[in-house]
Amino acid sequence: MAAGEFFHVSSVVNRDSIAAHGLDVRRMGAAPGIAGSRKPELEGCFIACGAFERDFFIRMNNTGGPVDVWQVHGIDPDRLVTSPEYFNYLPGAIDAQHLSLVATDIAPYDY
Repeated sequence: MAAGEFFHVSSVVNRDSIAAHGLDVRRMGAAPGIAGSRKPELEGCFIACGAFERDFFIRMNNTGGPVDVWQVHGIDPDRLVTSPEYFNYLPGAIDAQHLSLVATDIAPYDY
């Protein structure tokens, strides 16, 4: 997959922490995960590969509020692992230097 096609969707509550520390499940707790979980589902960070998956995670939003989209760059796509639910994640943490905030304050979908 080409560079620039990787994203992470997270609650806006996590924005300052992600900007300062990157993505690290050990810091989870300020807001639920995108699927609504209160604790890490895996020891890694879910990564959306391309716009279709990014938009899927935005629609999935179960955080109780708006979300941000972070572009993830400088990672090795061969390190991505498929979860039992068929979502891609990168084991471990992702440093802030590999993240760019590309969309903010996306309101939850009202179905």
